[in-house]
Amino acid sequence: MEGKPAKMPKVAKVKNKAPAEIQITAEQLLREAKERDLEILPPPPKQKISDPEELRDYQHRKRKAFEDNIRKNRMVVGNWLKYAQWEESQKQVQRARSIYERALDVDHRNVTLWLKYAEMEMRNRQVNHARNLWDRAVTILPRVSQFWYKYTYMEEMLENVAGARQVFERWIEWQPDEQAWQTYINFELRYKELDRARQIYESARKVFERAVEFFGDEELDERLFIAFAKFEENQKEHDRARVIYKYALDHIPKDRNKELYKAYTIHEKKYGDRSGIEDVIVNKRKYMYEQEVIENPTNYDAWFDYIRLVENEGNLDVIRDTYERAIANVPPTTDKQFWRRYIYLWINYALYEELEAEDVDRARQVYKTCLELIPHKVFTFSKIWLMYAQLEVRCKDLKQARKTLGMALGICPRDKLYRGYIDLEIQLREFDRCRILYQKFLEYGPENCITWIKFAELETLLGDTDRARAIYEIAVGQPRLDMPELLWKSYIDFEVSQGETERARQLYERLLERTVHVKVWLSYAKFELNAENPDNINVELARRVYERANDSLRSAGEKEARVLLLEAWKEFEVEIGDEIKLEKVMAKMPRRVKKRQKIVSESGVEEGWEEIFDYIFPEDEMVRPNLKLLAAAKMWRKQKEVPESDTDKDQDTDKNQVSDTQEDTR
Repeated sequence: MEGKPAKMPKVAKVKNKAPAEIQITAEQLLREAKERDLEILPPPPKQKISDPEELRDYQHRKRKAFEDNIRKNRMVVGNWLKYAQWEESQKQVQRARSIYERALDVDHRNVTLWLKYAEMEMRNRQVNHARNLWDRAVTILPRVSQFWYKYTYMEEMLENVAGARQVFERWIEWQPDEQAWQTYINFELRYKELDRARQIYESARKVFERAVEFFGDEELDERLFIAFAKFEENQKEHDRARVIYKYALDHIPKDRNKELYKAYTIHEKKYGDRSGIEDVIVNKRKYMYEQEVIENPTNYDAWFDYIRLVENEGNLDVIRDTYERAIANVPPTTDKQFWRRYIYLWINYALYEELEAEDVDRARQVYKTCLELIPHKVFTFSKIWLMYAQLEVRCKDLKQARKTLGMALGICPRDKLYRGYIDLEIQLREFDRCRILYQKFLEYGPENCITWIKFAELETLLGDTDRARAIYEIAVGQPRLDMPELLWKSYIDFEVSQGETERARQLYERLLERTVHVKVWLSYAKFELNAENPDNINVELARRVYERANDSLRSAGEKEARVLLLEAWKEFEVEIGDEIKLEKVMAKMPRRVKKRQKIVSESGVEEGWEEIFDYIFPEDEMVRPNLKLLAAAKMWRKQKEVPESDTDKDQDTDKNQVSDTQEDTR
């Protein structure tokens, strides 16, 4: 038997391993357990004690259980409290007192133990025991205000006013918070001792004043002033509290008075008037802005908000000092985008000196200092030059204004400077100076079409049409222009406004020699339709333009532009009402077809196919008859492929029948 190997027990095989139809979830199990109350234990039966022997046995078992709990964990105060309360419920006050004393030996700094112990003595009318207990508590833990409150309350309930006053005096020696002083004052007021209350009030104030003197200006703490101000607030001395807050805000550094600001704001909202509340809010916002500009001196948006807030106060010296502090933070780089916000500090400063402070000399000095600071060789700000010149104009010093703008054009010429200088001379009706400035402007930027147009318009306004026409001729002859379409349009509009129809027509022809853009053709046709002709041949001239445009765009291969032209031509014929001409135009309208073309990347690699829409014009198909011939050949080939396939099928059928016959013969 020993040599035989032990047999393993057989494991039952599970025949059906498929999941059950109804699955039971954990949530369902918990819900059923709650519904059946499986975890709720029935309450223990009530025990009725009928004789002293049974009572002693019950008390012995309970005391043994409590002692076991205490022996297991002496530091759990709850075990001691339950034990003492049970003994008190058994009218065993001496035993309960012993348990409390044992607990105090374990943890004499536990506030709850002292409170429960003293309350037990007071419930059982053990006044001397309670008084001794409170005396021990306030001696061991003098900073626990609850002991002092309970102690004084007990003495007052016993009508021992002298004893309560003596307890208050002992408490005051520890220099408690303002609430303790207020409680002592209220105690004296309840017994009509006004002189004593006044003395206590003065003593409390002297304590705070001595504390402020002791710490001095360098070691001041906002908590001290908050407590002092709240004490005055409780005494209804709101003016004194306000003075304390203001003194603290002036002497404590701004990075350490955040809570002080909050307390001051709450005080003013509760007891201050409208102006006082606004002052507090403004001071708080000033503090926030001050913190922002200290953390990031180049945060110019914060400087703008800060200056706007200071300007509302109206203190001239403070405003100037704030502006000077702001403009002292020059951007650390010569990149113009970092200067855009900064330069407006100078502009606002100069405008404030001129408009609000009415100090023109100081405003002039601000502009000069700003212009000296800007690196004009790298970039400039035309706005500063123009505003400085306008200031001199307002001061009726035209010579200095022209000198300033002339110096600006000499140091750093810009389009905006030229335009501003020209506008100034136009307002002064100095047209000769305007001509000179336009000539300099065009020498500086001959490709600027707007400048040519404005120069010609000026000459037109002055009635010198020959000079204006000459300016236009010089302009269109420039080799490089930024917006030539605007220039040609302005030139043509000028000739039309002068009634020079033939000149305008010649301009269109000259323009069409340079470009065949569809918009030019459309504008030309519209011009011919609206032009003043003696023989009233406007419609024919416009139709001739459309025909020329169609031929030109067809030869240029501009299909989309040609479609736009035909659409406009069709609308023109509809408006005219000529059915025959309209049918001819409709015969020229293209057919829209969908095509596929290869997608080729920039590197020359084919990336697939895409669908595009193309236009096929009837005129193009007539010119290219080979397309029709090719289409006919494709149709013939398709028709030929169909009968050939049918013939092949018949031959295969005959071959199969012959082979079957031979097999049957064999």
